[in-house]
Amino acid sequence: MSTTTPAAPTTYLGMSLSIEDLDVENREYFRFCSTHSFHLQACTACKLLRYTPTTACPWCGNPESVWTAVEGRGAVHSYTEVRHVVQPGFKPHSPYLVLLVDLDVQKGVPTKDESIRVVGNLVDAQGTLAGPELVKTVGIGTRVRMVFTDIEPGISIPQWTIDEQAVQPGNVWRFPQ
Repeated sequence: MSTTTPAAPTTYLGMSLSIEDLDVENREYFRFCSTHSFHLQACTACKLLRYTPTTACPWCGNPESVWTAVEGRGAVHSYTEVRHVVQPGFKPHSPYLVLLVDLDVQKGVPTKDESIRVVGNLVDAQGTLAGPELVKTVGIGTRVRMVFTDIEPGISIPQWTIDEQAVQPGNVWRFPQ
């Protein structure tokens, strides 16, 4: 698999995607994703991880960081179920879920209520948008793991699927249907 991220636009389900040459932090982030490896920036001063990629630490302002491999596992913090689809390529996948996931790493740091939260679609284990039956099983607290959907050489999107190895909560909260 290529380890370079193309700057030319590409598409995902009919939606244009591009990573600009000047967007150094995101280019590096997606370079790691293209190898199916999840990395976040770690501040060289305070050592805290951060997401999304930025030019400086949001906690201490230090501009220096190192890319650190992170396990992409966590629990659904919140979600939105998309039923009114605007992008035509997503219509056959409706309803689909967009998840906000609390990563297990650095949970409760720097304060007890904080976590690194990463956004992504709910997909099946192969990286395809989850169908309605899987969508119905996911709610706040569901344990998920990161998978990567390959778009083209050099472009892979980090997304979420059910973590089959994790103990799932007995009762997850969902909006009433």
